[in-house]
Amino acid sequence: MTGRFESVFLDVVTRAMVPLIQVFAFYIITHGHYSPGGGFQGGVMLAASIILLRIALGEESYRRFPREAGIWIAGVATLLFTLLGFVSILFGGNFLEYAYVVPGMDAVELRYWGIFFAEVFIGFLVWGALVAIYDALVTGGVEA
Repeated sequence: MTGRFESVFLDVVTRAMVPLIQVFAFYIITHGHYSPGGGFQGGVMLAASIILLRIALGEESYRRFPREAGIWIAGVATLLFTLLGFVSILFGGNFLEYAYVVPGMDAVELRYWGIFFAEVFIGFLVWGALVAIYDALVTGGVEA
C-alpha cells in the first residue's frame, strides 16, 4: 500500500500531528536516562510518525523520508552504540561501563553522558529499523 489514502481529514490531522509526535518522541529519547521512557519508546514513536505519513500521504512521504533512510539510520546508530560500548573496554572497563569511556573524567558525569548517548543511539536504531521493516513489508523488499 504505497498509494495515498484519500481523506482530507486524515491529511490535515496527519500534517498537524506528525511534528508534535516527533518533538515529543525526541523529548522521550533525550530524557530517558533519568525519567520514564527512553530510546526504545521514543524510537517507536518516531517510527509510528513516519508510518502514519506513509499511510496518509502515500508516495509523497518518501520525499520526506526516503526508503533507504531507515536502513542507514539503524546501521549508523548500531555502529555508534557498539563503539560506545567498546571504547570502555579499550580503557579497562567492561562493555558499556561508562566510567571508563574517557579516562581522567568524573565517573558520575561519564555515566550520565554515557547513558544519555546510549539512549539516543537506541532510539535512532529502533526508529530506523521499524521504518525499514514497514517499508520492506509494504514494498516487498529493501532497496538499499
